[in-house]
Amino acid sequence: MIDGRRVLAVVPARGGSKGVPLKNIRPVRGTPLIALVAPVVAQVPAIDRTVVSTDHAEIARVAGEAGLDVPFLRPPDLSGDTIGDWDVLVHALGEMERLDGHTYDVVLMLQPTCPLRKPEHVARTLEHLVRDGLDSVWTVSATDLKAHPLKQLTIDGGRLDYFDPRGRGIVARQQLTPVYHRNGAAYAFTRACLLEQKSILGAQAGAVVIDDPLVNIDTLDDFDALERLLP
Repeated sequence: MIDGRRVLAVVPARGGSKGVPLKNIRPVRGTPLIALVAPVVAQVPAIDRTVVSTDHAEIARVAGEAGLDVPFLRPPDLSGDTIGDWDVLVHALGEMERLDGHTYDVVLMLQPTCPLRKPEHVARTLEHLVRDGLDSVWTVSATDLKAHPLKQLTIDGGRLDYFDPRGRGIVARQQLTPVYHRNGAAYAFTRACLLEQKSILGAQAGAVVIDDPLVNIDTLDDFDALERLLP
């Protein structure tokens, strides 16, 4: 618990990844990707319960061997490419409140695809949510200004143009407002944010900016980048 609030951590891990099949159980130096979540949650005392939400029996088996609980399998209608995080989290919350017989006040999402997360990243996210009375908190990383939205281009019918017309007026980096991107280390939501606002962002949303190098795994190149960052 944190400040008297019961915390449910959900580890979403569907089996239908197209970029890297079954990436959530692909080994990283001999350890399945999803198994790297287990030692992190063990070091965050505020988490009351951690469960894996998956639709795949092999992922469930590997997660269980790593010490992660898989008390249910995700139904087929929550297993497609277009299913969003909100649907998965609400389903997991409902299942666990039914199985455990009590209400969870805070839901934490820990995606297996951010294997370099640290316990302090997760703890800071929870603390920010509760301390500042927010609806949601996401961890983010600063985006290199070379990839700023106002510097992006499109090609349509062979013609080059700015993605955003305001890009025409940018002549110096100092004109660019810093922007950030999700890094997948941690997301925290109040129960009301998910069930009443029906959102993972929420009306009052905060951020924890992480300066540590992180990799959000989506492709084989990302696995290579991860190997280069590991000691």
